[in-house]
Amino acid sequence: MRLVPFLIAAIITTGLVIVLNTQLKTGKSKTPKLGYFLSPQYGFWKNAEPANVDFNQDIKMPGITNQVDVYFDERLVPHVYAENDNDAYFIQGYIHAKFRLWQMEFQTHIAAGRLSEIVGEDKVATDKYFRRLGMVYAAENSLKVLDANPETKAACDAYTAGVNAYIKSLKPEQIPFEYKLLDYKPEPWTNLKTALFLKFMSWDLAGKAEDLTYTNAKTYFGYDDYLKLFPITQDSLDPIIPKGTVYEKPEITVKTPTTLDSLYFDRKDTLTNIPPIKPNKNNGSNNWAVAGSKTKSGKPILCNDPHLGLNLPSLWFEMQITTPTYSSYGVTFPGTPAIVIGFNDSCAWGVTNAGRDVKDFYEMKFRDSTMQEYYFNNTWHKAETRTEIIKVKGKPDVEEKIAMTFLGPVMFDKSYPSDISKNACIAVRWKAHDASNELQTFYKLNRMKNYLDYVDAISTFQCPGQNFVFASTNGDIAIRQQGAFVAKWKQQGDFLMPGTDSAYLWQGIISPKENPQMVNPERGFVSSANQQATDATYPYYLGRANLFPPYRGLIINRKLAAMNNITPEDMQHLQTDNYNVFAEICKPVLLKYIDHSKLNDTEKKYLQMFSTWNLRNDINEKGATVFKVWWDSVEVATYADEYAKATVKLPWPDESTLIDKLISDSSNYKFIDNINTPDKKETITDVVTLAFKNAAKTLQDLEQKNKLEWVKYKDTRVQHLLQIPALSNLHLPIGGGVHIINATSENHGPSWRMVVHLTNKIEAYGVYPGGQSGNPGSKYYNNFIDYWAAGKYYSIIFVNKHDVRKDERMKWHTVFVNG
Repeated sequence: MRLVPFLIAAIITTGLVIVLNTQLKTGKSKTPKLGYFLSPQYGFWKNAEPANVDFNQDIKMPGITNQVDVYFDERLVPHVYAENDNDAYFIQGYIHAKFRLWQMEFQTHIAAGRLSEIVGEDKVATDKYFRRLGMVYAAENSLKVLDANPETKAACDAYTAGVNAYIKSLKPEQIPFEYKLLDYKPEPWTNLKTALFLKFMSWDLAGKAEDLTYTNAKTYFGYDDYLKLFPITQDSLDPIIPKGTVYEKPEITVKTPTTLDSLYFDRKDTLTNIPPIKPNKNNGSNNWAVAGSKTKSGKPILCNDPHLGLNLPSLWFEMQITTPTYSSYGVTFPGTPAIVIGFNDSCAWGVTNAGRDVKDFYEMKFRDSTMQEYYFNNTWHKAETRTEIIKVKGKPDVEEKIAMTFLGPVMFDKSYPSDISKNACIAVRWKAHDASNELQTFYKLNRMKNYLDYVDAISTFQCPGQNFVFASTNGDIAIRQQGAFVAKWKQQGDFLMPGTDSAYLWQGIISPKENPQMVNPERGFVSSANQQATDATYPYYLGRANLFPPYRGLIINRKLAAMNNITPEDMQHLQTDNYNVFAEICKPVLLKYIDHSKLNDTEKKYLQMFSTWNLRNDINEKGATVFKVWWDSVEVATYADEYAKATVKLPWPDESTLIDKLISDSSNYKFIDNINTPDKKETITDVVTLAFKNAAKTLQDLEQKNKLEWVKYKDTRVQHLLQIPALSNLHLPIGGGVHIINATSENHGPSWRMVVHLTNKIEAYGVYPGGQSGNPGSKYYNNFIDYWAAGKYYSIIFVNKHDVRKDERMKWHTVFVNG
């Protein structure tokens, strides 16, 4: 019963009941009703789960038509065996709610802009952001398409009924701990909440809003210098589709506006109220599939590890679903039906984020302050008004009136100002606003039997764009970048665009057959790691280079090309590899330009650590820390003076920009010779040496605090969604980092590692940094984390209904019958 000591410690040491931390303050809201929260009959004590908890049950369940058998293995992974698909999705909803109800609802509250309801006025700004972005509007649009499809509507209806069946069965003492802490209760689940969760993932993976900060950068630096800081191409790119691939003539001929210079590139806009929330820059993933020609068994192996925030409860929930029409295993999203990443008895699939820009901002012209009419193509058009009521715990409601244009919601206006000039009105055009049915893709992937089924399944997937990797037992491997990608002219949408002229609108969506793709390549593997999908010969604009980190893709392709007789164990080692290819590129440059004569003995000691470092970000390496601190210092020494005089928010150049310039033409790179200090000519040696001397001060401080080893400097943690330390796993012994295949940073990294060997009988391995239960009082809350941190994998149990009955690895059996 692990929850009690943790909570007592938390209440004593952190004032948990009164204040969470900076990301979820409740200091201005009401604290829980302590009598209820501490009640022996109903309070948080009742959430403590016995270590020998028994999940053997016979449950009478109105809403299903036939008996459903659920076997839980020793890791609490449910294996669901149903006689029809609707019953399977009903039970999936019930199980998700049983183990992850609070997480499901909390995440959809965030997406819907409803945090203030449960934590108070501190989160009104967050709620305004998501309301004005149009998250509910987007979910409503997609729900129409989801409901129009008989298969996905039936799946969602059954899933929602299962969630609500569990909620209805809850006794007061069984309500999840976080509801008691925040003093609110579960509400009925709806299909709209499922659509909202999927849109929340669209925001997380395709919701970047850097157009406004890049508009500032273009204005501040001037267009020519802007391109030096934020180039369109990368020297180090090894694309998803190999260089030299020949592409056919594009179906869409994109027309460039005649007013491009005067209304776009030469505009002098500055924006001071940039969106307050943005997705993690490092949201990404690795995936690859190797053909039988490169494996020891002669059968393909598929691997995937999506890189997302490291939270408890985990984003993922592992399960198997088997019906007469299909049998699939993998990870699911609590809040949606189907398996999202996984395999069946014929095929496996995985995803990485495409990173393409499908979200643009337009400055609108309204007739007057009532915002009832806007000007477009020399005509006034009527605007609709969407009224959003934000309920605030303990405070009056907040009303947001949002003008809706044909482009989308006006995100910024006089009531939510951008201050570009006289409270300009800025509308957002986002592909996620359009009606789409991403659930249909997962529904079909769960059931696919071959490559053609894979193509059919992903062809309707719109947003967020993904790189879908595929492998099958018959030997095929493939990858396709799939999404509703906009056919853009070069640099369209990189900056704020005029919303009065149709020449700046999106001119079409690229056909799926024109999306970057590869099937059974001669080299014997396909892979992606969020890098640009193609080289510059691809006929459509992919987006500015800094949307696409190049280094993981570079090292993955290098290693896969060199490997043969590959086994699943080899793939596990590759997924957890800590080699730093970015440091490999930087190290000779830094050592070339450092001036040893200007270093004291302490500084020389740290330089020696770097010089002898093996380029691996393993847990005990000190050279990894020296490199990180030094490189950060080089960036500051290069750019800080140029940024110092800025009065608006500006983006920071990517690492690839600086190292590419230092390698190719360091003596001519304008930002080395400080443009704001023209009286002093600086060289790359000056910058690198000064940066190292500054870094040495930080390194000395770290060493005195015993934090020079990489594991202590990086200090990885898996945090509870409320960021309560007592309910989190802190100071994890794991290596890796940004630009590394094992992309584990402070609170972000591989959220699910999967290796699938496509032998006739599927052999699969997986692990994620969490546990199946969302209850902090359960031993299944975080029991996978140590295994994950150590780079270990669980052998996945994928069995048919006949064999499961005698499988000794199954620990509990729950039987659901209609009644």
